[in-house]
Amino acid sequence: MAFRVRDNVPGVAAALSVVSLALVFGAVLGYIPASLLPHVSESALDLIPHVNAVLSTTAIVTIVLGVRAIRRGNVARHRALMLSTLGLFIGFLVLYLYRLTILEGPTEFPSQGVVYQFVYLPTLAVHILLAIVCIPLLYYVLLLAVTRPIEEIYETRHKTVGRVAASLWLVSFVLGDVVYTLLHLVN
Repeated sequence: MAFRVRDNVPGVAAALSVVSLALVFGAVLGYIPASLLPHVSESALDLIPHVNAVLSTTAIVTIVLGVRAIRRGNVARHRALMLSTLGLFIGFLVLYLYRLTILEGPTEFPSQGVVYQFVYLPTLAVHILLAIVCIPLLYYVLLLAVTRPIEEIYETRHKTVGRVAASLWLVSFVLGDVVYTLLHLVN
């Protein structure tokens, strides 16, 4: 009996989620040595948060347009937009983790006052939590979509899980932009 992803979507999504999150946490916790990564100039490193803000804002637009497309029955446009969002998310994550690993830690918030405690930290925490929760949901809907013909997708939980995934993903990207604004524009 051959293993087929199509018949094991929840298990494959779970396995991919574990591997992906292990890589992310490995980078965040410093288990990936900076010496293994190519080095770029200080000015290029300084540009990464701004590039990531553009990627994040563009992802917000592609999610909204992707949801709108599927509501109008335009499956091809929905697929293209959601795959574009996935590409934007991957680009964001690679750049963020690269900068984090090279600089050996996240950008420090400039002050420890009320804004830090009651706005920045809660916003950052929810942003990170939603980004983590989205990973298995995104793998699940992606695997359902790529392992079935379009007609069969409607017989799966793609629509139900996709709504949740898109909503959480959208909120996570918006909160990421709020974090960027607090770190780089407000202070």
